[in-house]
Amino acid sequence: MKLIQDFKEFINRGNVVDMAVGIIIGAAFTAIVTSLVNNIITPFITLITGGNGTSVAGLKIPVPGTENGIDFGAFIGAIINFLIIAFIVFLMVKAFNNMKDRTARIRGKDGKEYDEKEPACPYCLEKVAEGATRCPHCTAELPEPAKPTLVPVEE
Repeated sequence: MKLIQDFKEFINRGNVVDMAVGIIIGAAFTAIVTSLVNNIITPFITLITGGNGTSVAGLKIPVPGTENGIDFGAFIGAIINFLIIAFIVFLMVKAFNNMKDRTARIRGKDGKEYDEKEPACPYCLEKVAEGATRCPHCTAELPEPAKPTLVPVEE
């Protein structure tokens, strides 16, 4: 029964659903990129290199006893697929992090934006939980309960 309860808790977490949606969107996006590479980029390379229309000229080595042989063109297509997907994921993560950073900023009374910095021990400079009166790292007694500080955003 404990195993079933743990599984229910795992499934009901919001990040599991988010992850599933991300995987589904990623699979759909991968299909689009694969189509781009197979139907536009590879034929363009074939046209430039003078291939026979089915493979990139000089990039496929026939191996006796096999149907496909060694196909460097397919390998290059897979590399192009990976690079396109990796670049798009990089741009998405960068945009998400930028958006997250902007929403976390606080606008001061002076109209400037500030980032909230986690509390730190003034002696060992390690992170300390908000409200702590003693550092868990160096065990020093803090002069006052730990609280976040505001740091001006430089843009």
